[in-house]
Amino acid sequence: MKPPKILAVASAVDLDFRYGCTPAWWQLWKGMYEAGCDLIVTPYRGRPVESPWWRVERNPTYREGETFAAARDAVARLKGDRYLRRAEDSPEDTLVDRAVRETIWRVVTPRWQRHLERILERERDVDAVVVFTVPMAHFRGIPTALRDRFGVPVVFYDGDVPMSLPEFGGMDTGFNYYHGADPSEYDLVVSNSEGGLERLRELGARRAETVFWGADPEFFRPLPVEKETDVFFYGYGDKFRRDWMAAMVGEPSRALPDVDFALGGRDFRGDTGRARTIGDVAFNAFARAISAARINLCITRRSHASVYASATARPFELASSGAAIVSNPYAGIERWFEPGRELYVVSTAEEATAAYRDLLADPAQAEEMGRRARERVLDEHTYVHRARQLLAHVGLQAPEAVPVGD
Repeated sequence: MKPPKILAVASAVDLDFRYGCTPAWWQLWKGMYEAGCDLIVTPYRGRPVESPWWRVERNPTYREGETFAAARDAVARLKGDRYLRRAEDSPEDTLVDRAVRETIWRVVTPRWQRHLERILERERDVDAVVVFTVPMAHFRGIPTALRDRFGVPVVFYDGDVPMSLPEFGGMDTGFNYYHGADPSEYDLVVSNSEGGLERLRELGARRAETVFWGADPEFFRPLPVEKETDVFFYGYGDKFRRDWMAAMVGEPSRALPDVDFALGGRDFRGDTGRARTIGDVAFNAFARAISAARINLCITRRSHASVYASATARPFELASSGAAIVSNPYAGIERWFEPGRELYVVSTAEEATAAYRDLLADPAQAEEMGRRARERVLDEHTYVHRARQLLAHVGLQAPEAVPVGD
């Protein structure tokens, strides 16, 4: 059987940009390779990054993208901040936003259309084009043009639902995915969120399906390292989860003065109590950081936690690493893990404090909960599972998977 050939247009491939989806895309693309795909990846932001699992194509608008990002960074610094922050609820589509889109449609969109057409002409037998979390409006007209000329299905994969939806504020990269976009141009819109499918249809998607996030069990695995902290959380700031940061870190760290709380990442602007900050954790060190903690926290942003079964990568990565997980309330988490058996879900600061006491007092219990969580990942939530689901939604069949170890 001929391997399915996929042309992937990626929001970014370079992990240095700290886009939340990029490490997960790496794992999914590796899973697609292990499921038997021939994958070509071309980045919308930054330079291409070679790997053993995919081929790369250049970014035809690299200079324009970096110039725009530098301008935004400069404006943020003038305002005394590291970021230009969007409102957390239904930000308006401003005159500046509309002017930026018009410029993109005139300059960037035509160049990307020609770039993708050249790849499809050269490759000749691409089975599908999948656009991974590029702002949909920026590719307006491209899916129709590619389908009409090459007869290839074009798929949009939004890994940020519901955060990416207009009513949840969009992303702080400066773009709202769906303002000025036409989801009906795509043969399929894939989402990480089961509860967000109906909203995607309301926005115009002709067909919408779910592929949850997962984990690569080779990379995220229990590591034999010394425990260096008691309670650990890693995240890209506390926007949209400040209340739960206070309830699961701030208050418990004051109630448990002998317990060591550590926060990885940056841009924590709310109550973090006595927790120490350790800064960014390189992606290649993340699995070790998980294994070095006795308890790992899954504190999910309000948008994802409140819209049913809106997957983030974090619970799967923690579970695959065999972590003892304590999570804030998360609508639909039972779709992936069994609360009380494979992880704990707490609803108050008091419940969080009690859970930390119990798990720290009984390391064997914590280890067993982590073992069960990893078993669940191996059975249902690896990226080979996700790759096969994606291919099935696109109407493609994978050959036998490349064998991988546990």
